[in-house]
Amino acid sequence: MSFPELPQPAPGEVLLVCTCYKDGEALWGGLIDGIGGRREGDALILGGGVRLRLVEGRGWDHLHGGNVPALVPGGGPVPPVVVLADISVVYGGDGPLLVDLAVMPGRGVRVPPARLGEILAALLSGALAFEDLVRNMDVYGMYQGDGGRPAFPTPTVPPLRSFPALPSTDVALLVRTSFDDEDGWRALLDELGGADEDSWVGADLDPDEIDPEHYPLTALVVDDRAFEGLGPGQVPVLVPPTEHTTLVALADARTFAEPGRPLTVVDLYDTPGQSAVLPCRQVGSMACNLEISNMDFHEFVAVEGTVPWWEG
Repeated sequence: MSFPELPQPAPGEVLLVCTCYKDGEALWGGLIDGIGGRREGDALILGGGVRLRLVEGRGWDHLHGGNVPALVPGGGPVPPVVVLADISVVYGGDGPLLVDLAVMPGRGVRVPPARLGEILAALLSGALAFEDLVRNMDVYGMYQGDGGRPAFPTPTVPPLRSFPALPSTDVALLVRTSFDDEDGWRALLDELGGADEDSWVGADLDPDEIDPEHYPLTALVVDDRAFEGLGPGQVPVLVPPTEHTTLVALADARTFAEPGRPLTVVDLYDTPGQSAVLPCRQVGSMACNLEISNMDFHEFVAVEGTVPWWEG
């Protein structure tokens, strides 16, 4: 899947891109009314002087946050943020998705519609940084939301270097990001059923041997030092848009230091770059439930001060 280039925003202007369509018609849900502001043609003038430009076009149907940085036009200044009105806004009543373009391009945070003008004005003036949004989001990915604090907050440290694109797949990716424990890495692969000659775990499962309580993970394994130190926030932009990758699980330093060999799983859709930390034996069940839309990513994010669902 390819997407057209986004228009170049004017100075002080922020793009609000509709990514949800039915019969070719842009769907905004109740977002425009929820944002408020004064309408001027294809723009909303919000508090703080922010001009929010409404962008429609079927070519951006199903555009995700991680896809956005590649669509920014060259030859002009890169805007600090783009806002998406996606399927979660239209059908789930969620807040619009702010996509970072400045520090970790492709990661996202949701904000309450009524506060969009205030938050954008603060971002554009430098009074608020995208890291502040990420540090203060709840388990739903909402900035200053009341859904509870994540037990394992998503890191906000900017990357020290760039990373290559990840492989394209329509299932899951298991990416090694820590290379200090070779025995631990082999033990992890063994616990997941072992990797075959094509670098897959769980590709040739016998349905009669599957434990539904610990559904095995089917994933393409990426064992490449080019991804050493890769963090959750950098992941969404590296996932090619050609396939609907279910999730990316990172085998990081925590994996080889803590019981249960926990993996850091990265959301690619609801709040791109948000992470959930789960024992490796639970990631297969997570992938299965996400693939069939039986559960949402936030349901796997452990809440601070409570017992995670897999220990209940």
